[in-house]
Amino acid sequence: MPLKKHHKIMIGSLSSFLVILLIANSIFLYVLYGQLQINYSKLNTNINELKIDTQSKFNELTENVMETQQDVTNLNMQLGSINEEFSTLGEQFSKLKSSVGEDFSSIIENAVKSVVTIKTDVGQGTGFIITNDGYVVTNAHVLSGGRIVQAMDYEQTIIQASFIGYNNDLDIALLKIPGTHERFRLADSDDIQIGEKVIAIGNPLGLQFSVSQGIVSAVHRPGPNELKAYIQTDAALNPGSSGGPLINTDGKVIGINNFKIGTGESLGFALESNFIKEAVNEITKQAFGETLV
Repeated sequence: MPLKKHHKIMIGSLSSFLVILLIANSIFLYVLYGQLQINYSKLNTNINELKIDTQSKFNELTENVMETQQDVTNLNMQLGSINEEFSTLGEQFSKLKSSVGEDFSSIIENAVKSVVTIKTDVGQGTGFIITNDGYVVTNAHVLSGGRIVQAMDYEQTIIQASFIGYNNDLDIALLKIPGTHERFRLADSDDIQIGEKVIAIGNPLGLQFSVSQGIVSAVHRPGPNELKAYIQTDAALNPGSSGGPLINTDGKVIGINNFKIGTGESLGFALESNFIKEAVNEITKQAFGETLV
């Protein structure tokens, strides 16, 4: 049955309306998509700008941190330099006190703890400790003829000593006592100055841990071995002082008291510390295959 005219008009109108609606919807979606694209582009732009700004601030912060670290390093160096200056001033002040006649009590109080009396079955002398594990230096002639060697420390404790070796030319012997001990450091005897004050510690005539004060009268004096290796000092040396340390105002050993000229006054001689070191290392190299000091 054919459509009536008004039916055709209604269908045509509805179709037209749907077409128009689709077109309008398409236009709306296109506009919306375009707007979304614009917003997305703006968002990307903002993100990129934020990244650039963040990176710039991060770089600035990194530079500030590095500058701060450098400032801290410089400050630590300055503090270290100041501490060194204070330490140097302290050492200079201590030396000044000693040089102008202030007492040596603080130096002696520490030094005697590293000195020992050496006793054999035929005599006695002095020795001093050069390592914390108990290596002791004395004169070889102190041990001559003895079969038993003992050391007595400042606390009057008798300690059995082991003989390690000796250097006859330099009159040096090396012993070892058990335990842990305070020790002397050997100074560089090339730095000794004529006229500087020194202290000799020994057991003259059996008077244990006696201390005498003097000055360096000369250096590189020839000894019985014809080596120019001896310090001349006016510090009192007597039988029993042999093997004891001759120390400077820093409390370091500059020589080992060795002999005196009996016909003169205040003419004592000590083997210079660099030769002590040479002799000790020669002894331990022969005994153990290695040097000690």
